[in-house]
Amino acid sequence: MQSRRVLSLEPIGEDPEVGRWLSAMEDARRDTLRELKGVPDEALEWAPDARTNTIGTLLYHIALIEDDWLFADTLEAEDHPIRPRNLFPFPDRVEGRRLTPVTGFTMEEHLERLAIVRRLLLELLRPMTAQDFHRVRERPDFDVSPAWVLHHLLQHEAEHRAHIAWARDARIDSRA
Repeated sequence: MQSRRVLSLEPIGEDPEVGRWLSAMEDARRDTLRELKGVPDEALEWAPDARTNTIGTLLYHIALIEDDWLFADTLEAEDHPIRPRNLFPFPDRVEGRRLTPVTGFTMEEHLERLAIVRRLLLELLRPMTAQDFHRVRERPDFDVSPAWVLHHLLQHEAEHRAHIAWARDARIDSRA
């Protein structure tokens, strides 16, 4: 007899509410990693045209945005003293709103960057209380709570995961 899957968000933090949000983040990352299974390194820089972001660019962007929201907005830290300095050698955007094209990395390197940022997010948010999780931080251009940050990061990764899956499949279709 096959066991039933249990679809639930079990807390992975000290506070159950914060822990459920962290569990949701991990669930979303599992979905992203599933879409990347079998994607070869040579597919990371493929795009059907010059306007379309590559899988490698999107993976870099997902990690960079998670890192920025974690340190600058959630922890209110202007520098990043506990992550490797060379983790993000490129800025997020070039010429207007276009993502910086990211080349020269293997899938393993992209996955390690995502894992480093996620380990930091979990390590730094696991002990957070629900009160601090909902406390609004005053930033220069907006006010934001860590709860909203995780909500945003979940949406952000899901949107780019769909783009990654499309690019993966479009590359396969273009070779058929």
